[in-house]
Amino acid sequence: MEHPTVQDIFLRFYPRYLDKHTPSPQQSKVANCIINCKTGAYGANVSMCEDCGHLQIHYNSCRNRCCPMCQALPKETWMDKRREDVLEAPYFHVVFTVPQELNPLIYSNQQFLYDALYHCVSATIEELTSDTKHLGASQTIE
Repeated sequence: MEHPTVQDIFLRFYPRYLDKHTPSPQQSKVANCIINCKTGAYGANVSMCEDCGHLQIHYNSCRNRCCPMCQALPKETWMDKRREDVLEAPYFHVVFTVPQELNPLIYSNQQFLYDALYHCVSATIEELTSDTKHLGASQTIE
């Protein structure tokens, strides 16, 4: 296997994995989708050239959102759309999360709490980047 796919890895190692582990029903479903994707397990379509009669079989995909074979094109399309939103400037992508227990509270007070979150995030980033122990940078607005 010079360039193995995720499907190749599942086909080779998943049976031995099952000997020692018990995946959840959702994990089993995803694994089986990846293993069976574009193999004929989900059916096939046959195309025939009208000129020479050449037949070509196209196996159906599993369409699972976790399957790398099915999500390659949607992923690339999504990434292209995101590139349009990005400024042509050097930057770092930073993610701040809140405990999931706060989700109902945030959902019912979105404007106030997202505003508070953005202010806290901004203050945190400014504090960390200005500290010489971390970056020692300062914000300059021209």
